[in-house]
Amino acid sequence: SSSVMNISEHLSCPLGFGHYNAVDICILETVVIVLLTFLIIAGNLTVIFVFHCAPLLHHYTTSYFIQTMAYADLFVGVSCLVPTLSLLHYSTGVHESLTCQVFGYIISVLKSVSMACLACISVDRYLAITKPLSYNQLVTPCRLRLCISLIWIYSCLIFLPSFFGWGKPGYHGDIFEWCATSWLTNAYFTGFIVCLLYAPAACVICFTYFHIFKICRQHTKEISDRRARFPNQEGDAGGESGHSPDRRYAMVLFRITSVFYVLWLPYIIYFLLESSRVLENPALSFLTTWLAISNSFCNCVIYSLSNSVFRLGLRRLSETVCSSCVCSADRDVQDPKPRKRANSCSI
Repeated sequence: SSSVMNISEHLSCPLGFGHYNAVDICILETVVIVLLTFLIIAGNLTVIFVFHCAPLLHHYTTSYFIQTMAYADLFVGVSCLVPTLSLLHYSTGVHESLTCQVFGYIISVLKSVSMACLACISVDRYLAITKPLSYNQLVTPCRLRLCISLIWIYSCLIFLPSFFGWGKPGYHGDIFEWCATSWLTNAYFTGFIVCLLYAPAACVICFTYFHIFKICRQHTKEISDRRARFPNQEGDAGGESGHSPDRRYAMVLFRITSVFYVLWLPYIIYFLLESSRVLENPALSFLTTWLAISNSFCNCVIYSLSNSVFRLGLRRLSETVCSSCVCSADRDVQDPKPRKRANSCSI
């Protein structure tokens, strides 16, 4: 019984790096999770602040979904504090099985929200390019809010069966001992998740972006043909500028979507193999799970590097923060002087 108690008190180290000398923690696993937690929280807080302080970004209807993804990814980073504290042997006072189930459910719901938002973004861009005249009537702020509410409700409901003993949801990092030994995946539940979440989102994204780039390519070809026939006419410049911003913005969102599925594909493949009892490897489980979770940080990086308006807002926000720090430092050195207060949200 004492050996069983010792095993239950120790946390599993999926990569095998831990329990050295007097240090009784999973060293490499802790470094990976702490680093990801910091990057996810810091990156998505930056995205949220930039969207809050940059009114130009609100001209895009997709900003609703981008902000929803940012909040979901921020909560992912906050949730990652749970396995971090567990790896550091910080007692939360909660039973390990309940902690594992709740953490797995929350992570699965939040990543489902991100996946559904990416699918909705692709549909939004598809409607903006294929139906530009009726787009404002089809996509209204009220319908966008309703769509986001349905995304959260659907994501919360689809993973509920895992609480009733039907399979294991999307967490397979096996940081918790109970997760690794007692909570097993189920092929039917995995198929249920794939059919109702992963496959529909992937099909919608592939269909919409295929037609978006097909239409943009046809439009570019028509403009090139007109310019070849009538080189002196400059009337086509206005027609080109109408689709060029949509195409560039679609490219930004396509990069975000592509990176999302590149990082999630190894996890989904391992999820299917583990559920079918074909492959069970703690190291692969840890790596694929946290590679997929790292996408919560990649979204803000891709968006900040690809979108010029976002880069402008980020630069203005950085200048405002730096100027406020300089002003506070000056007040400590010399007497305060009345000055005009800068508005941090005037981007």
